[in-house]
Amino acid sequence: MVSMTPFEKFKKVYRGKKVLVMGLGLLGGGVGVAKIFAEIGAEVTVTDIKKEKELALSLRKLEGLPIKFVLGKHRKKDFETHDLIIRNPAVPRNSPFLQIARKKKIPITMDTALFAKFCPRSIVGVTGTRGKTTTATLIYELLKSIGKNALLGGNVKGMATLSLLEKLKDDSIVVLELSSWELQGFDWEKISPDIAVITNIYQDHLNRYQNMEECIKDKKIIFKYQKKSNFLVLNKENPHTKKMAKEARSEIIWFEKSDFPSSWKLRLIGEHNKENAAAAYKVGEIFKLYPQWMKPVFGTFRGIEYRLEKVAEIDGAVYINDTTSTTPAAAIAALKSFNQPIILLAGGASKNLDLSDFAQQIVKRTKGVVLLEGTATEELASLIDRSGGGEKILGRFSNFEKAVLAASKAAKPGDIILLSPGCTSFGMFKNEYDRGEQFNRIVKSLC
Repeated sequence: MVSMTPFEKFKKVYRGKKVLVMGLGLLGGGVGVAKIFAEIGAEVTVTDIKKEKELALSLRKLEGLPIKFVLGKHRKKDFETHDLIIRNPAVPRNSPFLQIARKKKIPITMDTALFAKFCPRSIVGVTGTRGKTTTATLIYELLKSIGKNALLGGNVKGMATLSLLEKLKDDSIVVLELSSWELQGFDWEKISPDIAVITNIYQDHLNRYQNMEECIKDKKIIFKYQKKSNFLVLNKENPHTKKMAKEARSEIIWFEKSDFPSSWKLRLIGEHNKENAAAAYKVGEIFKLYPQWMKPVFGTFRGIEYRLEKVAEIDGAVYINDTTSTTPAAAIAALKSFNQPIILLAGGASKNLDLSDFAQQIVKRTKGVVLLEGTATEELASLIDRSGGGEKILGRFSNFEKAVLAASKAAKPGDIILLSPGCTSFGMFKNEYDRGEQFNRIVKSLC
């Protein structure tokens, strides 16, 4: 008798079930989840507090599918009458609507965790404050380069990780980038990846967490359910990750920047990327990849869009897009990545993070800063001024095109114009990717 594939098992469990997708969103994950469940024969309802106009692009991708939509609101009855609720990572865990479902004992899960539940293949999970995407993608590229059947998912723009179930083969290795919120889903399912990587821990998400301890607790889920035969790859140079080792039951593999061979070429910009490369290198060793196999990958890997991405060189000035820098720590790392004079575009919405070090580094490392309006910008401007850099502020803008033009006007040949906001994007933009797309479009219009 031929055994069922993981996707066939998934399909058998959920065909005909009433599935509520909570949060369609704009980045493609919710669209992918709704589409998969509709295509396997589930009764799908999508609910989102955003209105139809805001979700137009996402809705267009679901045209023709038998899906019910409840938009601009959530309804209590939807959380009492479904067999399964798929929570979007952007939805807070303590949402009152999820509380309604819990009282009714309706299962709540998340896309990536549900995939992991049905995936019988090896999973490498990568979390941390910075470097998750770069490290996960490097691991994926290392495995793929030697012919491994590697798949990349998790916190990846434009896809639902559940879609990987159809692509699984007997020899597949899955690499997942995992945010704190996605890991909450792993906690519900009581699973952790076979190989867990924590790149680093810095202050972040205090607009969603009461304190850093709560955030770190979620990060630890990545190894919470590991077995002794599993691996936990930890940053030896980060104080938070160093403390985690004593709580692990799996084998600890340490990494630090110096683990990346000094004679190897690394195309990625910045010292912090040596840390990411070292983490990926250690995972390569777990899979018994020879150094000579790994070396070419590090020498040719160009990085991920919107992460210190070179957009253009205009009149001798280089434009760099680092829109995914949504924390002060990330923006500071970006500032330290260049020796050339920098004109920085910074500011935006607050995550309730300490901006004082960021302000000091702006004063120390830039020739000018253009501020983008948002709930964090007044504080950042004040801190820059108090740090002795008031004259470096080239203006505050609620119009992004005018902000980029102001930076361009101040630039001279040899300068770096760096979009690395250190704050979230909400207010002026839909999300950080919208901010990045707009930056690229504006810059290319200057060419």
